[in-house]
Amino acid sequence: MQIDRMDEKVINALIESLPLEITVIDANDEVIGWNQHDKRIFKRPLTSMGANFRECHPGESLDKVIQIVEEMRVGKRDKARFWIDIPIGPEKQKHKILIDFFALRDYSGKYLGCMECTQDIEEIRKLQGAKRLLD
Repeated sequence: MQIDRMDEKVINALIESLPLEITVIDANDEVIGWNQHDKRIFKRPLTSMGANFRECHPGESLDKVIQIVEEMRVGKRDKARFWIDIPIGPEKQKHKILIDFFALRDYSGKYLGCMECTQDIEEIRKLQGAKRLLD
């Protein structure tokens, strides 16, 4: 990605505008950032910043997340995808939530950390036909 001409404000706006939640951990497994703080599906308390992801992740999936991160660290895997159904909103209707993990690597392939991307895809699943620009 070429970002040399983007200042910090533009990069921040870009990340906040993504249609998904991201959480980033570094090579030491510490949480170093996330976007969409106020409207996340999976809320992150500010005390999570700098914490080891093991302290912040739900127990029922922690073993699998640890395995994914370790496989990324050693180069066995670059991504992992799964999806779950959870209740969303005041009506608590079930929504399909897509979760992707991506290894973050430098140009030489060195592991820098991991990014978790979470997206409510319920409306995407309902798309039919075509919608052209400005329709």
